[in-house]
Order: sequence, then structure tokens, then C-alpha cells
Amino acid sequence: MTLHHNLIAGEWVGSNGVENINPSNTNEIVGLYATASADDAKTAIAAAKAAFPAWSRSGILERHAILKKTADEILARKEELGNLLAREEGKTLPEAIGETIRAAQIFDFFAGEALRLAGEVLPSARPNIGVEITREPIGVIGIITPWNFPIAIPAWKIAPALCYGNTVVFKPAELVPGCSWAIADILNRAGLPKGVLNLVMGKGSVVGQAMLDSPDLAGITFTGSTGTGKRVAASSIEHNRKFQLEMGGKNPMVVLDDADLTVAVEAAANSGFFSTGQRCTASSRLIVTEGIHDKFVAALTEKLKTLVVDDALKAGTHIGPVVDERQLATDTDYIAIGRQEGAKLAFGGETITRENPGFYLQPTLFTEATNQMRISREEIFGPVASVIRVKDYEEALSVANDTPFGLSAGIATTSLKHATHFKRNSEAGMVMVNLPTAGVDFHVPFGGRKASSFGSREQGKYAAEFFTVVKTAYTLA
Repeated sequence: MTLHHNLIAGEWVGSNGVENINPSNTNEIVGLYATASADDAKTAIAAAKAAFPAWSRSGILERHAILKKTADEILARKEELGNLLAREEGKTLPEAIGETIRAAQIFDFFAGEALRLAGEVLPSARPNIGVEITREPIGVIGIITPWNFPIAIPAWKIAPALCYGNTVVFKPAELVPGCSWAIADILNRAGLPKGVLNLVMGKGSVVGQAMLDSPDLAGITFTGSTGTGKRVAASSIEHNRKFQLEMGGKNPMVVLDDADLTVAVEAAANSGFFSTGQRCTASSRLIVTEGIHDKFVAALTEKLKTLVVDDALKAGTHIGPVVDERQLATDTDYIAIGRQEGAKLAFGGETITRENPGFYLQPTLFTEATNQMRISREEIFGPVASVIRVKDYEEALSVANDTPFGLSAGIATTSLKHATHFKRNSEAGMVMVNLPTAGVDFHVPFGGRKASSFGSREQGKYAAEFFTVVKTAYTLA
């Protein structure tokens, strides 16, 4: 089997390959990927630092051409790359192809942004003096990405970093090196100069730690667990560097008595269970007012019965496997905790077998939950959701906001009054009305509040806030 190497200083290097296993069929090895050492990470950082002066002053047409070529190739290969994504992460093939298209759209967007770099020219308060305000790249960016969006999240970090003239050291999650290697390969062949993008695959405790310990990273953008995010923050403060954190969520979906039941059920099912619930924007708290509660639970239970859990590549599969054995154990542990806490298991909760060995779990719905239970406070990151009964809108809003997280929130209602009030008063970075809480367009800001996020927003024009620094220059006329 071909060994896929790390990309350091423009060269494909490395050994000690690790098998990338298909969670839909654990008998299949998706590929063999090299593991970087701490010294490899240090070499990659040095290469990125050496490449920064030239790349930071590169022309906008060069950046545009490379990013556009990357976008075009990803889009042209969407079925192939989507198939790879589905096999290494377990996301259904339609979802995987959709994510691949989104990655292409992100690179295309920032190809355009490279041509729209702009500043301001202002008059000074003093006579005969001009003021220029410009944005400049900050330096070497460390990028650390999770396993649940193997191509979209790397895209929305790498594309703006390169667009604004930064160089990159990129460490993907160990479970999903395939899509990350493909992005690095495409960018490399698109003409990116040596050292501008460095791919270092491997363990977070080795490669990630070497990145955190380096004084030569000007910034780190991280998506992952809250615990690791705190470590990224602590190390960044020590080295006086910028850091951007996207972490967990315990997102609420409020369903009011006046909701369209079909719309509410579709939004809740999509939010809580599609992508196997492995989305930081998934709704795992379904907060339902008492007038519609029983109808909603009955309709959602019937909906869950129709969802097919199977191999990610099979036509007709709605929910693929959990990503690996460890995550499956976490999910089943939380299901046991929910039952111990007194929540009622209304549907699912069992591991299941399919034609090939894999990490399959039924979508799981709890009812009679309270907002104080662990299953309502802690992120499970699986196809597990809990219904919390409330009296009215005011209580629903209070419960929705009663969480340490604040990434995404949704409401199902036909009331313009309640929808408007919820959008204004929800303590979340993103709010959806009559829509799933998961799913944000590629050109708009992504991020949350509280323990979910720290730093400036990702995606869209807001990405410039992290990847650039503002300079003010005065000139005497």
C-alpha cells in the first residue's frame, strides 16, 4: 500500500505509516499515512518561517490563481474526494460530497478575496498629513483541525491564511488524514511555493505539542475539544501569539406550541442525528413546550424509525457509523448515564450490526430529561438527543440559555414575535428559525460565545480579523 508522506518545505517526507481505518467496514484500510515527529514539526515551522517574507509580499494574482486552481480541482473531484471522506470519517456519501463542494466554495471565495484586499485612506486631524490603514499577514499560522469535518474545516482555515499572505503548518486529526493530505497535494501542485504550506500528520501529544511549544508561530487556529482548547490558549498566552478557538456545543432547539409540527420534526431530526450527531452545531437539547410536547415526541420517534443506519457508501443510508470505537464507547456511556439519571429512553440506544463490521449506533432519543442532567450539560458528540419539557416560551428561552456553551441555537415557531425575540435574546453565536441548527453558508461568519468559541469569527470577510494585523501609517505631504 502506498505511503502518503508529510509535506515539509516542499518535499514529501516521512515514514512510520499509520493505517486509516474505515468506520463503516473496519476490515478496510483506507490508506497508509506517515506520522510526523516533534522534530518534523519543528522543521515544518522553520520552513514556514523562512517562506513567510516572500509569500507575504507575493502578488494578489499569484494568490488568486493558486486558490482558484485549488477550488476548481476540489470541485472537479467532488465524487472521488467525497468517497474518501465517507470512507475515513463515516459521513454518508451525499453529506460527504456536499462537504467537499463546500470546501471548493471556500477556496473559491478566498481566491476572490485575494483580489479585494483593501485598506483605508483618511485625513489626519493635523494639516498636511495623510493616514493609511492597511492589513498585513501576521506570520506563521498553526492550524489544528478535528475529525468531524475532514475537508471543510481545513479549507476554511487554510484558504484565508494563504489569501492574506500567511504561511501554514497544518496538523489534521489522526483519524482523518486522507482529505487533509489531498488538500496539501492539490495546493502543492497548484503552484504554492515551497514551505508556504506544511502538512504534519500525527499525534496531538507529539506534533500538536511541538506546535504549542514553538515561539515561532504567530497564531494558532484550533477546532476541537474544550479541554484541548484551553491548552492552546495557555500556550499562546505564554508565547504572546494570537489564538482562535472553536470548541464544544450543547445546542438547544426550541419547539413552541404554534410550530409547524412537520417543520419542527425535520429540523430536530437533521440537527440532532444527521452526520451521526457528530457536529459541534448539533442540537442535543430539544426544548419543547407542553402543548405540543406529546405530539412532537410521537412524530419525532416515528421519524427516527424511518432513518437507515448503515454503511456510509450505501445508497439510502441516512446515518453512518460513529467515527471510531472510542467515540462509540463515549456515546454508550452517556446513554447509560442518561438512564441512571432518570431520563426515559424513548427510542434507540443500542449498538447494531450490519453486513460489514463497523461502529453502528441507533439514533437515541431521551424524554423526561431535565436541564440539570449530565446528558443535558455535557457534549456527547453522537446521535443522542434529549427532550426537555417546558411550560412556555419564556421558560424555553431561559433553559436554552442555561448552558456553558453558546455556539448555535434554533427555534421552531410560526410566531414572528417569538422568532424575533429569540434571535435577539438567544445567547448563541448563530441562530436558526425553522431550520436545523447545523449548516452555515461558506461566506458568512461562523462562531459562538461562552465556552464554545474564543477569538474572532471564522469564514467570510470576518476571517481577516484573525489572519491579519492592522497597521496605521502617517505621511507628511
